[in-house]
Amino acid sequence: MVVWILAHLDLDAFFAAVEELENPSLRSVPLVVGGDPHGRGVVATANYVARRFGIRSAMSSAEALRRCPNVVFVRPRHALYRQYSQAVWSTVREVVPRVEQTGIDEGYLDLGSVISEFARARAFAGAVQTAVRAATSLTCSLGVSTSKVVCKVASDRRKPGGITVVPPGSEARFLAPLPVRALPGVGPRAEARLAAADISTVGALAALSDVELRALLPGQVGTVVRDRARGIDPRDLEFETERVSISVEETFERDISDRAVLHGELRRMASEVGSHLRRNGLSARTVTAKLRYADFSIRSRSTTLGAATDNSDVIGDLACRLLDRGLRDRPGALRLAGVGVSGLSDFQQLTLADGLLGAE
Repeated sequence: MVVWILAHLDLDAFFAAVEELENPSLRSVPLVVGGDPHGRGVVATANYVARRFGIRSAMSSAEALRRCPNVVFVRPRHALYRQYSQAVWSTVREVVPRVEQTGIDEGYLDLGSVISEFARARAFAGAVQTAVRAATSLTCSLGVSTSKVVCKVASDRRKPGGITVVPPGSEARFLAPLPVRALPGVGPRAEARLAAADISTVGALAALSDVELRALLPGQVGTVVRDRARGIDPRDLEFETERVSISVEETFERDISDRAVLHGELRRMASEVGSHLRRNGLSARTVTAKLRYADFSIRSRSTTLGAATDNSDVIGDLACRLLDRGLRDRPGALRLAGVGVSGLSDFQQLTLADGLLGAE
């Protein structure tokens, strides 16, 4: 029998962690990323200092303020979080090429695509953590097992920055003592029905007979939930079937502030991107410049052309202008820069100046 080697990666308190990177003074204070506590705001993420006060995601911001009057509220900056998320998943795919990203801060990894023995899984999961930390200064937790459902539950066991490995054959034993609500697929109504029958743990749910299961959770949903309680989950990972972007980036040996040097680096990367496009008969409409500063904070700037191009000079010119724009918004030396293109198509629409209409 083939044994899958899968992992679920979950970035720790992601929104709050990004805000702490952007403003290190927030690391030592209770922090909530969310809506207005004096209105109808909701907690999107709380850092681990705030969680000591019982503050959790989806709680009302007003309740968070009642629990901790000194809590600091920050409004979500989703565009910034997407930039960090892209950096994380780009890094992860360099280590594990087969990834199913299920959210901005979580996803499944097919470790079996790079290792052949489950005994190596913990060490490899550690290598993924190290790569993410080195590239972004963010921490993540991983659950490693043979099925998606067990990996998902396991990734939440040792937060932040932990690795939980559930070896083959121990899946049901690992899940059994957990509350039923810890199992993906068991919502509040299912939990209430199970509680009425004195079923409070995943193990008790797994032990239900067919007759008992139909009385509590009728239909296919009940069967799926009981299978998951037993650690059985046949779902494969869903991979992207087509490439939606091409990028080249480089971490410099020393932080660079010289604009001419940065332009030269971007033009070299743009040449690589353009060559890749031409080799594969592709063109792109959107050009992106990526900037990572000495403190690991990330910015990206993008622009969309009026017509697709595969011209390295055009891509390089735009990337340099975007970098300049980014450095105007936030000056500083860069430890990494990159050039990317998206909006790919397998044809070219060439216009005057190779489609520069709408470039700014």
